[in-house]
Amino acid sequence: MSNGDDATDEADDASNDADNAAGESATTDAETGAGEESTELATTEDIEERLDAAAEALDAAETEADLDDVEATLDAIDDAIPPAPEADDDEAEEPDDPHADAREQLADLRDELDAERGPYASTIVSATEDAIAAIDDGDWTDQGEGEVVDAAGVFVDAAAEELDVDTSNPETVGEIGDKLDALTDAVLEAELDPDADEETIAALLAATDTLDSDIAAAEEWADLSVRETLQAEGYYDVLGHTKDFPMEWAALKEHEKRGNTEMILMALDSLDSEFMEEHCLNALERMGPVAATEAAVETMLARAEKRDKPAIRILGKMGATAAVETLIEYVDADSNASLQKVTFRALGEIGDEQAVQPLADKLLMDNDIVRPQAARALGLIGDTRAIKPLSETLKADDNPNVRSQAAWALRQIGTKRALEAVVDHGSDETFVVQTELDKAREE
Repeated sequence: MSNGDDATDEADDASNDADNAAGESATTDAETGAGEESTELATTEDIEERLDAAAEALDAAETEADLDDVEATLDAIDDAIPPAPEADDDEAEEPDDPHADAREQLADLRDELDAERGPYASTIVSATEDAIAAIDDGDWTDQGEGEVVDAAGVFVDAAAEELDVDTSNPETVGEIGDKLDALTDAVLEAELDPDADEETIAALLAATDTLDSDIAAAEEWADLSVRETLQAEGYYDVLGHTKDFPMEWAALKEHEKRGNTEMILMALDSLDSEFMEEHCLNALERMGPVAATEAAVETMLARAEKRDKPAIRILGKMGATAAVETLIEYVDADSNASLQKVTFRALGEIGDEQAVQPLADKLLMDNDIVRPQAARALGLIGDTRAIKPLSETLKADDNPNVRSQAAWALRQIGTKRALEAVVDHGSDETFVVQTELDKAREE
């Protein structure tokens, strides 16, 4: 988190709004004189207002102190939500929980809060300790030992500069542990603040990421058989005189440029490295339709059947119609909003009409984060059957982001009836929606 007076004031205002909402509820409880706890009197509307105020405070938060305030607010809201009703022994089904949506929104806000925190010095220490363990556990070849020593030296130089400490580079693998341990001690002694020392922490984390990648790329004895296989299959033949390090990555980048999907799939299957797996998947995603061979689609579809989101994204970029049936199964995964979002996007990019009705049904769901993605996906597909549900959403939805995406989608469909549905909306008090209305009038 970074320091900023204006942003902090905004966060304070938003946090105060959330606290005021909590305070008003508590005052109401006190005025009853019944001695009941606020959790027993909290209404669904009260809780929703407090959650919305907390979400605004979280969006405005810029420092760890701001996030602490938001966390305290969320704790207070959690206390105010009545317990879920319990089923009687003779009831076959559990009774409906009127606050189920509030609990889900609260959980989502806590996840967002955790994602906004840090990074912390403890993360650097943990990453460095993991690197030490990886080096100790590695079965390095002679070449690999030199690569690991060089990687550790680069890290030591970068960390020493950021921490302003004097240290020498390791000369052997056996010396690396002590050198890195000394640097972790220096990190702890520096007592780095996640706000005041944000740039230093970021630089040290970047150095640990580089160290991790370099260790993963260093040659171990087990790698030789894989490299020999890749060599026999011509994987390295694309390399010229200038080679990036490691060779597998250098060859991968060249295969991506040349559209050699088969070679990228070979590397993905052969190399037991998270580093190379990530870069192989990224290459396939960037290649999009060029990579959409039968083998590539089958490989990604097998991953997508395990709800693998990177594979789903790749299938969307490929325009893989063979994946539509599988992806439609995830449209109703209401308990997993992140899976729904990536699925909706992929279905929109594929553009198959089978997805129109399932996506249109999601325009009526409660999740304000997912509904805009459904509208946008319908716009990407461009099927005229989506005009009616999108028009109704534009007229009736309370969320301006949903309305703006519905208007955008109608513009993408682009028929006379679709554009008239946008123009007939008249005006909208929200800028993003009004912008889409104005564009429709010009088309």
